[in-house]
Amino acid sequence: MRTLKLVLHSCLTIIISLAFQAMSYGQMETLTDRRQGDPAVEYPPRDFATAEEHYNFLLEQADGGTQHTMATIPVWDGLWSPGYNSMPSLFLEGGSMAVAMSPGGTVKEGVLTPAYEAQFRARRAEINEYGEQLYDRLTTCQYPGTARWLWEPYVKEFANTPNQTWMLNDLMNETRRVYINAEHINIDGKHSATGDSIGFWDVDKLIIWTKWINPADYLRGMPLTSNQLEMVETWQMQLNAEGVRQLITQVTFYDPIGLQSPQSAVYVHTSSPELAEFGARIRNWECSSSSNSYQDENGRTFFYLPGDPEYKDPRGFTDFPDIPGQSLNPMNQ
Repeated sequence: MRTLKLVLHSCLTIIISLAFQAMSYGQMETLTDRRQGDPAVEYPPRDFATAEEHYNFLLEQADGGTQHTMATIPVWDGLWSPGYNSMPSLFLEGGSMAVAMSPGGTVKEGVLTPAYEAQFRARRAEINEYGEQLYDRLTTCQYPGTARWLWEPYVKEFANTPNQTWMLNDLMNETRRVYINAEHINIDGKHSATGDSIGFWDVDKLIIWTKWINPADYLRGMPLTSNQLEMVETWQMQLNAEGVRQLITQVTFYDPIGLQSPQSAVYVHTSSPELAEFGARIRNWECSSSSNSYQDENGRTFFYLPGDPEYKDPRGFTDFPDIPGQSLNPMNQ
């Protein structure tokens, strides 16, 4: 019965999480494999030992960066949907999103450090045996982490000002704040789900250095990241062959505990005005009160489904069912 629940939930999760992309892309395959016109990975201009060295080199090349005003700052307005990304090919032979989320795929040797490669092989073996990864941090309301933030199947918004850039994700209310022309600050010495991001503009390119990130993973079905992960990203808006706005993100991952050497990938977000026309908006994500996941004695994740006594209906769950007006969704009383 629990296995059936797992399968049913997986189907529901896939349908819900891909609904927005389906509206903006039309076909699911456009989200997985590289198509003609999708950008290639742009590797760093030379080898760098650390993210700090990489970031400072780019800052020097940009002569300290472009000092924008509100009149000149690039505008990335509207809703954006995730598209192609090359990250799975870092860790799997012939890796694509389709391969990453499905059984099969050969783990590349020598990319991850021994402990992280062993864990990744165990994760892939689990996917091959059960058809999917049985435990995922999102099912227990844990934050996905910054590396995974780059490709979650949810819409995003971006707000640029001369002093900060805000990157908002329709998942767990994640907002990345990029402090422009600033230094890293960590007043309590702790890491966080999104880390600390600083950046500068090189005309229309936003270069970001992020550090102090909680350990997480690159994506469901992909390897873990360590608490020493740092990232250098370059964001730039371009028009594709159809004249559609795209945000191209070139990123290099530095993780001396998880990676044997720095690894680079490219991610794409596509402007999706049809979502706004449909009425979609980013809303507050309240995970814990509507979560129906639980872990068994072996640490595997299962889910309560409608009809189970423990099931919480996320459309109308309340701690006070006998008091009028306490439903989370008045339309579903």
